[in-house]
Amino acid sequence: MLQLITILNRCHRFPGFVYRQARFSSDGKSIEIAVSPRVGSKAVCSGCHQPTSGYDRLPERRFEFIPFWGFLVFLLYQMRRVDCPRCQAVVVEEVPWGDGKRTLTRAYILFLARWARRLSWKETAEAFHTSWDKVFDAVDHVVDYGLEHRKFGQIDAIGVDEIQYAKGHKYLTLVYQIDLGVTRLLWVGRERTIESFQGFFTVIGDELASKIVFVCSDMWEPYLKVIREKCSEALHILDRFHIVAKMNKAVDEVRAGESRRMAREGFVPVLKKSRWLLLKRQENLKTEQRFRLRDLLRYNLKTVRAYILKEAFQQLWDYNSPTWAGKFLDQWCRQVMRSQIEPMKKIARSMRQHRELVLNYFRAQKLFSSGVVEGLNNKAKVTMRRSYGFRTFRTLELALYHSLGKLPEPESAHEFF
Repeated sequence: MLQLITILNRCHRFPGFVYRQARFSSDGKSIEIAVSPRVGSKAVCSGCHQPTSGYDRLPERRFEFIPFWGFLVFLLYQMRRVDCPRCQAVVVEEVPWGDGKRTLTRAYILFLARWARRLSWKETAEAFHTSWDKVFDAVDHVVDYGLEHRKFGQIDAIGVDEIQYAKGHKYLTLVYQIDLGVTRLLWVGRERTIESFQGFFTVIGDELASKIVFVCSDMWEPYLKVIREKCSEALHILDRFHIVAKMNKAVDEVRAGESRRMAREGFVPVLKKSRWLLLKRQENLKTEQRFRLRDLLRYNLKTVRAYILKEAFQQLWDYNSPTWAGKFLDQWCRQVMRSQIEPMKKIARSMRQHRELVLNYFRAQKLFSSGVVEGLNNKAKVTMRRSYGFRTFRTLELALYHSLGKLPEPESAHEFF
């Protein structure tokens, strides 16, 4: 016990306070360490944060500290009340290891919060013999501190996307900073509405929003409307990954409809179990799948024509010049409009409507795309799956900021591994 007191006084000391005594609790499962003020030190007012004269003492309180050697550790201290002439009130003193009425020390809060970034919150609570609510409180404190003290700095590029977080089409709007070398979560908004996205620009302010150079998003109309209003000078890049996803969906729609028609009319079911043959990239097909695809492409089917149009579209991303990319896109759209395949014609109409946004990918010299956003979305989904979902939006918001926000952390008297 003497060695423990020596270690704490050297490595985790607080100005004006000293560790006096350590003992095992009555059940032998925890260590209790008495803390007392140094001789002659004054208490600090929790209102104005200035030293002042004491008033009286309160009953002893227990503050949960970082576990040592498999034992729970508690700091025991009798809080002093002060009669502060500046605040003109009698208030409880401010102690450097605690925050308000929290029973966790600041060091333990930071310790739990860092582990909650690696493990699920439930696993963190079980590993350190504490409760889920205390882990939540630790993350809540660290995230609130980080959001209050974070500095946006210069933001050149942002990406906005939505992810589903619960059943019943419940979505989150996530805004990321995707500058070269800097990727972090900037905003979490409930639902994918105009009001939700506008909340991000309210937080960063009009001055910072006007300096954004690149914006990546999908074709969701509420996002497009807010971007036109708030970032009119930015180069708006349409997400190529969503374009490909919509095209795959159109091909699959053609395949499903034609497969049902062939089944009704009694034709050989050549399209049966062909979905992933048509949706996968050719380089990802196995040898057997390549042979099946080669045989399938011999048939004169709408599905085959839709697949050929989809594969031809991939050539667009090989261009470097916006002018030549635009000529290719126009030619591809004319070819699709003559194909009489309605799902593909719908894609072509959408490409014509958003032509300039598609070509902005080339104007940005292919430096920015929503590929980074999709990667961050996958990390967000891992964060949600790690605890098998969160019951409230507030808890989910804290978890996402904590994992992806790269927020500043409170200072600690000592760094624990």
